[in-house]
This record gives sequence, C-alpha cells and structure tokens, in this order.
Amino acid sequence: MTPSPIKDPITFADFEKLDIRVGTIIAVSEVEKSDKLMKLTVDLGDHTRTILAGIKREREDPFEIEGKQALFIVNLPSRKMAGEISEGMLFDIGFEDNQTPRLLVPESPIPNGCRAG
Repeated sequence: MTPSPIKDPITFADFEKLDIRVGTIIAVSEVEKSDKLMKLTVDLGDHTRTILAGIKREREDPFEIEGKQALFIVNLPSRKMAGEISEGMLFDIGFEDNQTPRLLVPESPIPNGCRAG
C-alpha cells in the first residue's frame, strides 16, 4: 500500500471539536433497507446509542465486533439512513485505503465513555 498524501493542516481548536469516546458494542444487527449498513448498539457509559456503520460488505462477519470496545465520534448530528437514525460514527481505519477495516481499540479495557485526545 502507498500511503495517501497528508490532508491540509487543521488547527488544534478544530481537532478539539471532535468528541471521540470509547464504547462497547453490545449488539450488532442488520438494517433491513440497506445492503451495506449494520446497526450497532453502543454502551457509552452513562447511556447507549444506536450507531449505523457501513460494515456489512467490508467484513466477512460483521457480527464479530459484538462485545468489543472501539472509538466513536459522538458529537455528529443525528442522521437518518435507510429508515434508521444514527447517533454517531464508528471510528475505524483501513477502508479509505482499500484495506479490510479494523477497529481502533484501547490496548486494555477502559471505562466506556472515556474521551480520546
């Protein structure tokens, strides 16, 4: 793989606007009206959220991430997709570079809701 060029610089203030938190994926289910989206139920410590992720065709078994901790962007506006509401975004790596996506995970368990950065 040849790495893509680095994007234009942003300010630290721009980075600080992102709210990236650890959550545990407690359930993974199909989204009936979509051939690429999966519905993740995510425990963020003080509440759970539904987050839709386009992982159905990216992974051999999209259900394998159930029970794992991962990073999520939680301050994006809610968005309706395929008749469902998504309340954030799974923060994974690889897809943009034609690699099988992988979760960004803590090196050891950490309380759900902890912030990245």
